[in-house]
Amino acid sequence: VRTYVMEYNDAVIYDAIKKELMRNGQVFYIYNRVESIHSVAKKISDMFPECNVAVAHGKLAREKMEDIFYKMSLGEIDILVCTTIIETGIDIPNVNTMIIENSDYFGLSQLYQLRGRVGRSARLAYCYMTYRQNKSISEVSEKRLKAIKGFTEFGSGFKIAVRDLEIRGAGNILGSQQHGHMGTVGYDMYLQLLQEAVKEKQGIVTQEKAVCQVELKVSAFIPDGYISDHNTKIEIYKKISLIENKEDLEELEEELTDRFSKIPRETKNLMCISYIRCMCEKIGIYDVNQLGETVTFRKNEITNEFVSAVLTADRRYKGKVLFGAGAKPYFSLRTVSVDTAHEIMEFMEKILNLCYN
Repeated sequence: VRTYVMEYNDAVIYDAIKKELMRNGQVFYIYNRVESIHSVAKKISDMFPECNVAVAHGKLAREKMEDIFYKMSLGEIDILVCTTIIETGIDIPNVNTMIIENSDYFGLSQLYQLRGRVGRSARLAYCYMTYRQNKSISEVSEKRLKAIKGFTEFGSGFKIAVRDLEIRGAGNILGSQQHGHMGTVGYDMYLQLLQEAVKEKQGIVTQEKAVCQVELKVSAFIPDGYISDHNTKIEIYKKISLIENKEDLEELEEELTDRFSKIPRETKNLMCISYIRCMCEKIGIYDVNQLGETVTFRKNEITNEFVSAVLTADRRYKGKVLFGAGAKPYFSLRTVSVDTAHEIMEFMEKILNLCYN
């Protein structure tokens, strides 16, 4: 379905309807105000006096409605001026042009459903989503129209639903509010918060996960020359963020090498940092920060056993580890190579193994 978002223009609408009628097709003209729908139907009828124009809306009697759609299916009606009553359950393959007036008043999922009423055969279909001339539409309406224009391929329903959720907000699922700002936290974070809320209502006690902030002075990103497609890059960023152990890291390295060839140093750094963050959270380290050649690790509590594990981690670090007590205990490591992220990763692996074993 070719989708056009535009200001209402009589000449364009006339040409669109005429083009459909010339190939013996039929047209849906969506106008969602019952009180003035007949005047719109008369306008269309005056534009095409040789055509059979009918009107359908929710206030018609059931028998009348059935008769209209029966005639529509037989091809006896050329143009049906109707409300959103056709949104679902209508399958007339010969209708392959749709005009929607005041499309900025409709919801995103509603526009998607309406557009689905055309393009139900092998014939190319057209959908014209119009808004009043010289009208300044709202930011939300503009986002909806841009989204519906962008998602035209088959199987876009889920993408449309997620985009709709981001635009209008998710609301309060356990209350009466029907608005929110899911887009500010992201879809995955929203689902995580929802899962935690459900567990809380069920009386299930969940331990709050420690979060570690890692700041190393290294370049850590996916270069455009390595992965150019925006959606694919987001997919890989997400996989990197979900690294939880060495197996995850090695599997992702194997996947990236197989799909995109040799992994750039910047991307390797990013993967190492994600793995370092996970290891630090398991040990209870909440901050990793690099200043010059020194990397400082902050921990709520540093026990004698932990000091022993750090000091015995590797001979290479003898004399390079410094511990500090006080309100915010820490230990620092003076790096010994230019490959900082990989070195810190190996260092943390050894500490993790000693602490767990």
